[in-house]
Amino acid sequence: MTDRTAPSALTGDDLETWSSLATVLEWLPAALDAQLQSDSEVTHFEYGILYALADAPEQALRMSVLAGYANSSLSRLSRAAARLEKRGWMRRMPDPTDGRYTLAILTEPGRAKVEQATPGHVRTVHRLALDPLTAAQKKQLREISRRIQRAIRDESGWSPAATE
Repeated sequence: MTDRTAPSALTGDDLETWSSLATVLEWLPAALDAQLQSDSEVTHFEYGILYALADAPEQALRMSVLAGYANSSLSRLSRAAARLEKRGWMRRMPDPTDGRYTLAILTEPGRAKVEQATPGHVRTVHRLALDPLTAAQKKQLREISRRIQRAIRDESGWSPAATE
């Protein structure tokens, strides 16, 4: 059954707002990938995996938890993990507390890669997403982003507090 109260097209302010957000959603990932690949030979997705592991207790997470943080299927995450393992930046092993799960573990070279990649990534994030905004706008963006996240799904995505 269709909702007859829903608009059939985006117009006016709604169209302007959506087109601005949609453009950011298209342009930002490509810009982040370009910088990270150029400076550190990792994609933004791979950097996110390494960063989440670096931030985790004992630099290890279950693959299923990491997939949730990365908004990724286990198969996509496994392919990325295989690339990272081949480079020696992470390893996988059965979870010793429950062998049904697999742990992703950051290696020392992986930690070094995160430390090498982070300064350029931080500069890019500031240049593209944070510096153009006032403090009040950053707070608004954070709240707007959280509201959109909650509208998409009930669970939370990765946050700095998520791994503490």
